[in-house]
Amino acid sequence: MAMLPTGVTVVSASGPDGPAGATANAVCSLSIEPMLMLACLDRGSRTLLAVQAANHFGVSVLHAGQEPIARAFATKAPVADKWDGVGWSERDGIPAIDDALLWIACDLRDVIAAGDHVIVTGEVRDLEGGKGDPLVFSGGGYRPLG
Repeated sequence: MAMLPTGVTVVSASGPDGPAGATANAVCSLSIEPMLMLACLDRGSRTLLAVQAANHFGVSVLHAGQEPIARAFATKAPVADKWDGVGWSERDGIPAIDDALLWIACDLRDVIAAGDHVIVTGEVRDLEGGKGDPLVFSGGGYRPLG
């Protein structure tokens, strides 16, 4: 499955100790009407706990120049450390990575156990587009699309 190319995102939510976020590549559009997103988070993810507590989440789609952000949010570092040095803002109560290719705000809809991950679905309530080429993960590494 490592050869299946995927976009790279940071799924985020406001938690009790500040913003929480995790790199996720199992993220996709689920439905057009209503507009729904799907994201898969590790069962032990602190971000999953924040998403469930906040009842909403954001998806920052990273561009090709944001590989360091993808690497930082893929770690088990303390929650605050992941955001250190990363430009971000809170939009409608949801943390968003500055300069992301796309940012999507979702109200939590479903939480579904699936193997060692949990699938969350959300109804899109806002989205903002940026510019650039998406960051892609394939073959065990980050790559620009081109």
